[in-house]
Amino acid sequence: MFPPANDLIALLGINLVLCAGCLRLLSWGHGVTLWGKVLTAAVFVLLWCPVGPARLPIVAYVRGISSDLSISLVAIACLGMYQRLRGLPLLLQRERTAVSIVFAVIALFLYPLALGWGDWDAYRLGWSSPALWAVLLVLSLACWAAGLRLLPALVALALLAWAVGALESGNLWDYLTDPWLAVASIFQCAKSIVIWGLARLRGGRHGTTPSIS
Repeated sequence: MFPPANDLIALLGINLVLCAGCLRLLSWGHGVTLWGKVLTAAVFVLLWCPVGPARLPIVAYVRGISSDLSISLVAIACLGMYQRLRGLPLLLQRERTAVSIVFAVIALFLYPLALGWGDWDAYRLGWSSPALWAVLLVLSLACWAAGLRLLPALVALALLAWAVGALESGNLWDYLTDPWLAVASIFQCAKSIVIWGLARLRGGRHGTTPSIS
């Protein structure tokens, strides 16, 4: 008997994210090679191999550790993997920065409140809250007006997946973000701040003002 569709979608998402990470590591510094593609394809197949007494695929055991990944993270991973495999230029820095900032802010807003660090649980907004929909609409329109396309696309994908119940969760937050994406976004923001600070320090020493692209 086949597992439910949302279980398959969750397992496929985890597999794709792991393969995207594998391809990124294999292409580090020297681009995507034929061996990198072959090894990534092998990882994709290997993760579906059943093991253990329960004869579950390896990716199912990974799911037990990682839980389900958000549609946003899976989409970002698939986009990066597609661009590397096709030899296309990666996303513009401003697109990546905007996405990192938004998801870092969401993480700092959502998870502390969801863990009980306040009197109000922001996670409840994910249960069909018009207020959350309005915020997402305004944010998407603002990004679109600024020439940023990735974030509105991620929001649209998450809303579509939530509407059809692609994952087990019925909460919209679980489609928009997850702890792994939150940590990655906060790390990217911290990294950008450090790079900007070092560039400004070097620029000050040489009497120039650094610019941020």
